[in-house]
This record gives sequence, C-alpha cells and structure tokens, in this order.
Amino acid sequence: MQFIETKLPGAYIINLDTLEDERGFFARAFCQKEFEENGLKSNIAQCNLSFNHKKGTLRGMHYQVKPYEEVKMVRCTQGKILDVIIDLRKNSATYKKWVGVELSAENNSMLYVPKGFAHGYQTLEDNSVVYYQVTEFYQPGSERGIRWNDPAFNIDWPLEISVISDKDNSLPDYTE
Repeated sequence: MQFIETKLPGAYIINLDTLEDERGFFARAFCQKEFEENGLKSNIAQCNLSFNHKKGTLRGMHYQVKPYEEVKMVRCTQGKILDVIIDLRKNSATYKKWVGVELSAENNSMLYVPKGFAHGYQTLEDNSVVYYQVTEFYQPGSERGIRWNDPAFNIDWPLEISVISDKDNSLPDYTE
C-alpha cells in the first residue's frame, strides 16, 4: 500500500499495490502492521456500508466528539464519490480547511480520516457504494454535524444536490 498525506496533516490517501495477471488483480486493502508503521490507528470497531441510488446524493458533514471521536477509513467499492473532510482540530495549522478526494471502484483508493475531522461525500455516479471502517462504536449522543454548504468552509461540491436527508440538510453552521 502507498500512504500519501493530503494537505491536511494526518489525513491520507491510501493506494493499493496490485498484482495483476490475466485474471485481473489482487491487492491487500488493509494491513494493521502497515497502518501502525505509518503511525495510523488501525483498531477497527465497526464497518459500515452505504448504498446511494442517485448521482448527486450528499451525505454529511458528520463527526463524533470526545471521548468517541472516530478515525474513518473510507472506500468506494461501486461507482464514484467525492469524499470531503474538514479539519476541526483547533490547534491545527489547517484548522477549518477542507480537502476533497475522488474515490471510485476504478481507482480503489481509500481515504484515512483522522480524529477531529468532519466527513461527508457526494456521489458522482448512480448506484455508488461506500464502505467505512471506523475505530469507535457509533454513539448517538456524541454525533455532531455541520451543514454541507456552511459558508465558513465554501466546499466546492461538483454537482447539484439531487438527494439529501432532512437531517443533513438541517444541520447547523459550524460554531467554535
């Protein structure tokens, strides 16, 4: 696996090293040892799967607060998404900055989202499937969110929003 740090310290794009032959390819998609060698958390508490019918679907921006902050490892196994993260670590040099990474079934890349980040995505193709590995169990009382179009971040979503839940659409703007 190749670990490429984004412009937001601690957040990584993880690309696969593939072994290809006439059958297709084989690749290790997760290795606890390699994650730990790169200083990344690797204890998986939960795996989640999200299916999205329509291109333009938006989910986010979500996070959990202490003591239940999550590390997320996100991969698109069918279709294509723009995966977006916002650095909410107040002591970070990139506080309130965001980055978007295209994840797809074709590129097989993963986004490693550290604690202290809000996360969301927009589907770029119909019938997109997103697979998450997370390091904490979901805690409803610790769940928080930021409105997807909060002017404090000016996220450049590539498509018009076709589907969004009432819950996500009514999330508040970010307050410190």
